[in-house]
Amino acid sequence: MQLVNCQFKQHGEKVQALFNHAIRHSTALYEYRERSKQDIEQWFNTKHEQGFPIIAMEDDNGQLMGFASYGFFRPYPANKFTGVLAIYVEQAHQGKGVASKLLQALIEKAKLQGLHTLIAAIDENNHASIALHQKFGFEHVGTLKEVGYKFDQWLNLCLYQLMVS
Repeated sequence: MQLVNCQFKQHGEKVQALFNHAIRHSTALYEYRERSKQDIEQWFNTKHEQGFPIIAMEDDNGQLMGFASYGFFRPYPANKFTGVLAIYVEQAHQGKGVASKLLQALIEKAKLQGLHTLIAAIDENNHASIALHQKFGFEHVGTLKEVGYKFDQWLNLCLYQLMVS
């Protein structure tokens, strides 16, 4: 396994597949519409233009196992030192330490970029993600009740926060 910079040309198709799997089968993303190739290309372009990292974990054959990134928490100048993160791991590679390595790399990047805090917005039923973030010192700072609706049920969004500086 190795961490690499995630690039659209090399990883875009797999990133799209991971996003769309999460949209179709989970509450990791509070979205209904799958992302097109153009959506993914724009996502990569926006991250790069804004200076945010996209980190990939590849297996020994160069295949994407998962990716992680962060972006603006809110689009206001006073929030420029706060990032909100996302981590997605291929189902076959979950539980093998991929997400931990990606999260550790994101935290290090956030420190280097001068961020003050990272936020993880996690569905309350995503116990694996909650446990991962708690392992790295993220603290539960609140729950937004019934802010999403998917799969015929209301969803609660938990906010976890890590002070990185």
